[in-house]
Amino acid sequence: MSEDRPASIPSGLVVELSRAKVKPGAGAEADRWMRMLNDRLDECVATLDRERMAIEIVFRLRENDEDHLFWVTVRGEDGADPDPGLPIDRDHIEQAKRTKEPGWVEAEPQVLMLPGPVREAVLGWALRER
Repeated sequence: MSEDRPASIPSGLVVELSRAKVKPGAGAEADRWMRMLNDRLDECVATLDRERMAIEIVFRLRENDEDHLFWVTVRGEDGADPDPGLPIDRDHIEQAKRTKEPGWVEAEPQVLMLPGPVREAVLGWALRER
């Protein structure tokens, strides 16, 4: 995130919208990836603590003969990266290599709107022990 972060995004909080293009012909692989994440949801959620991930949402958009995956995340900046030593993270990384073009396109956040109780929960989770 840029240094000129919107005032609505507290220091230490990272808000991202990332887009990756699914490789041509890898639509079925993207289906398998998303099915794996859903089938192993408990394992995925268990990784969120060390990542300081308060919110992680994946969207898929098929439009104009292109297929994209979008990741929406809200996390603490001191969260850990995926750990290839953990089976779910290793499988997630390998599935990404088979499915998406390398790299991400990042959108620039403009405003974060959270009602008080949700804001308190998100910041308490993502920014604890700073």
